[in-house]
Amino acid sequence: MPNLKKASYQLFARPEDERFPDFDSLYEHCASAQKESQVHWKAPTQVIPVAMHGNLGLKLTGDSAYTLNDWSFGQACSIASINKETVNRLKTETAVQVLLETMPVGEKPIQVLTKAGQVRSIHGASYTRLYDCDVLNIVMDEASDFTPPPVGFNGATGLYAGEQDMFAFMVDNDSWVDIDGEQFAPGFFIWNSEVGRRTVGIETFWFQRICGNHIVWEATEVVSYKRKHTANVADALGEMRMILRQLVDKRDQRKDAFAYAIKQSMNTSLGSTPEDATKALTGFGIGVGHIKAAVASMSTHSGGFTVFGAVDALTRISRQIVYAGDRAAYDSKIGTILSLAS
Repeated sequence: MPNLKKASYQLFARPEDERFPDFDSLYEHCASAQKESQVHWKAPTQVIPVAMHGNLGLKLTGDSAYTLNDWSFGQACSIASINKETVNRLKTETAVQVLLETMPVGEKPIQVLTKAGQVRSIHGASYTRLYDCDVLNIVMDEASDFTPPPVGFNGATGLYAGEQDMFAFMVDNDSWVDIDGEQFAPGFFIWNSEVGRRTVGIETFWFQRICGNHIVWEATEVVSYKRKHTANVADALGEMRMILRQLVDKRDQRKDAFAYAIKQSMNTSLGSTPEDATKALTGFGIGVGHIKAAVASMSTHSGGFTVFGAVDALTRISRQIVYAGDRAAYDSKIGTILSLAS
């Protein structure tokens, strides 16, 4: 089973001002950014490089002049077919003159996205934008009961948005189910960029453990989808909605089946005496000492010697195992005891 590292990369890469404590805060930030942004469609000759306070900016004909951030500066250089590092070495006045002479002069319009006096992005006519809220609306509609994972070792939450892109890591820690004798819970990554920094996409999975580095360990049933921001990219929203809905539907089905299995295990007796229970639990690869401890624990509870009581007692014992790999193998053996209730 693979270990997924997308969220771990985000945890290490994001500065504190790009982290959000909960989904609502992330959504409000993205909604505000969308509301404050404006798209300008201009002919190439109407996008004019200028010097602004000692730095390179863009003047849009019929509008104001705007500063550039690092991302939009790189895009301006790309549109002008000039190496960004070369322009960075020039004086501002020289850089303005170079871009004036190299910006395209054709008829195809350029779309310039601005916010609060700054250019967020510059694209040609073929770029099709999806706003972050368009993507997050899918989460609100289909998986509103999912939450961020446990906070990472550096305080990062798994929810991020900056000037270049958005990324959200969500899990359902209340929906652990049995898959082939092992315990898994559902989760997903979802991402987008309004400025063309990355694709729009989603990755759903079932996981066994998430560490403080936000690595998703031993994932199974991983489904990945991504798409570039070109024509018909809006179709991606329907595809992503379907993928997330499938994850939630499967979670609900498995929770129902798991609840039924638990009910059955609570009603399935291992016998009336400690000897009966010990005999029933022998042969599943559980050590004799642990079986005796589990039987002793069941003897002190009013539920008697049941499959559920045995699994519960052995699971508590397994938490004393130091190494995660050994504990996972042990928990898998415990899971097979549920077969006694089938």
